[in-house]
Amino acid sequence: MKSLTELYKIGSGPSSSHTMGPEKAARIFKSENEDADQFKALIYGSLAKTGKGHMTDKAIIRALSPVRAEIQFVPQADFVLPHPNTMDFFAYKEGRQTTSMRVLSIGGGDIVIEGREEMQAPDVYPENTFAEISTICKANHIRLSDYVEQCEGKQIWDFLSGIWEAMKRSINEGLSATGILEGGLNVERKAQYLYHQRHIDESPETRENRIVSAYAFAVNEQNAAAGTIVTAPTCGASGVVPAALRYMQQKKHVPDEQVLRALAVGGLIGNLVKQNASISGAQCGCQAEVGTACSMASAALAEMSGMRIDQIEYAAEVAMEHHLGLTCDPINGLVQIPCIERNAVGAMRAINALSLANFLSDTRKISFDLVVQTMYETGLDMNSSYRETSEGGLAKLYKIDS
Repeated sequence: MKSLTELYKIGSGPSSSHTMGPEKAARIFKSENEDADQFKALIYGSLAKTGKGHMTDKAIIRALSPVRAEIQFVPQADFVLPHPNTMDFFAYKEGRQTTSMRVLSIGGGDIVIEGREEMQAPDVYPENTFAEISTICKANHIRLSDYVEQCEGKQIWDFLSGIWEAMKRSINEGLSATGILEGGLNVERKAQYLYHQRHIDESPETRENRIVSAYAFAVNEQNAAAGTIVTAPTCGASGVVPAALRYMQQKKHVPDEQVLRALAVGGLIGNLVKQNASISGAQCGCQAEVGTACSMASAALAEMSGMRIDQIEYAAEVAMEHHLGLTCDPINGLVQIPCIERNAVGAMRAINALSLANFLSDTRKISFDLVVQTMYETGLDMNSSYRETSEGGLAKLYKIDS
């Protein structure tokens, strides 16, 4: 299993698979073809169907600049796609094609270049399931965060410190911004309103929901505006983990060092989903994105609270279980509706899962590994209209005002 540095990435929104991945691929292709005087990119499948809303074309053109680049969206390819997010790049010199490269954007900003699998980052975790990791930790009387340090080295804490600072910065920037998000839906930024608009008879529970939601809205509004966020595990699900952790840190006066250990455990959960299933909405729907983010946040909160390994597993499992079947149906291909609100709900659900784990972990029947497998099979069974193509669900039925 890969390092957490391959999961948590600081980058620009609005989409890790549709913006960050294609931009990364384009930069690699440009660096390998410095003498080219023209580029072309064919964008297939989910990338083509929601590419405009996700700014895929702008990301590729930006990466290939100043060389002229032609972008063609091909929603229906005449071959079987190896992944819903597939791209072909072509380089030209004086009108003649010199080379090409096929790339799969597999989620979380990661890419696979066909024929170059050896370029993938090396594994740093010998175990690949929660059951295996749990067995190792219990046998050696260590916590999951200690296991992360053993596999990654002490330098992981400096890395996670930078990730946490970036997460907090995205919250603060989002809370400071107002106005209408670009894209044509006329979605108004609501984070600042949620943060300051106290109810007249506000209970502690209502305040918790309001503040957690404000933090999640802040991050995902930044993401929708192509601002800087952290993939956790993706851009579209980037608000869940920072919102839940930031709120609970403030509520319980938790030091940053303890939050970093929580991020390590949350990252471990995200890595397991990425290894054994998918974090790509184009492959498995939003259950793979917000569902995974909710599991990560729940496990992180459980670690922050000092819970046992079995309780951490229960928190992560119940969070994913109750996102099973969640579709990815962004209206107009934009990471706005229902994505922004969905992150807020996911962050609140993570706190709910934490509470359940505190009481019910000893009675659980479903393992985290089993629910991950279930999510993956559910995603593969899901009609493609509900997997980030904007052809079904809200994206199909909502009529944009002209």
